[in-house]
Amino acid sequence: MNDARSFLFVPGDRPDRFDKAVAAGADCTILDLEDAVRPDDKAAARHAVAAWLRGGHRGAVRLNPADTDFHDADLHLLDEPTLTAVLLPKAESAAECRAVLARMPAGVPLLPLIETATGLLAAPRIAAVDGVARLLFGSVDFMADCGIGDEAAGLVHARSALVVASAAAGIAGPVDGVTLALDDADRLAADCAAARGLGMAGKLCIHPRQVAGVNRGFRPSRDEVATARRIVAAAEATGSRGAIRLDGRLVDRPVVDRAYRVIAQSDEA
Repeated sequence: MNDARSFLFVPGDRPDRFDKAVAAGADCTILDLEDAVRPDDKAAARHAVAAWLRGGHRGAVRLNPADTDFHDADLHLLDEPTLTAVLLPKAESAAECRAVLARMPAGVPLLPLIETATGLLAAPRIAAVDGVARLLFGSVDFMADCGIGDEAAGLVHARSALVVASAAAGIAGPVDGVTLALDDADRLAADCAAARGLGMAGKLCIHPRQVAGVNRGFRPSRDEVATARRIVAAAEATGSRGAIRLDGRLVDRPVVDRAYRVIAQSDEA
């Protein structure tokens, strides 16, 4: 889960799509009980998800928020042995996260969705909860909560805040929100590049056709990998990760450490 780049939602009341979602190649397939399912269909979705997991399939589940009437019934799904992760939407406190983790099997990661101003302010405390693996950004709901109309400028602070909270807590980089333009590959690529440039390390997907673009967008480029390999080679030649000179530039330990991470994230690792 720490290295996952693409997170694909599939409606929990559409079991005919579950296997197709897995086949799309996302690093994490999310069976959604929240936004994608109408209130009258919640029970049927819960039953379909449980049956699929009990059939030996592996996947993550997005619960309904803690303050809804559906949340407690959703928690019964946490006993399924093939559950790979649990998403908690509208996460706004460390206490909420601990309450869900207390119901979860040991070792299953919790992925809180930060979707409100209150959640963003609590992000450092949420990220520090033992058992929280990644922070996920619910950008659409966050924009509505804060009255943001310009996504490009209005969400820079929130994305950066999640990056900082994750780094301070020592967990993997946060996962960016969805791109609503389903048929615009250029827009998806631009969104991935912007998020990755801020330090985010993955992206939520709402259609299988977005998966390949997200995986590509959060993979280091050939030039980045080549540069990283040269930095690592120069550092290892000196026998130290301390400051070295390369191409007339100072390369110190943080740069060398980042080069190792770039290589680890690449297809050439």
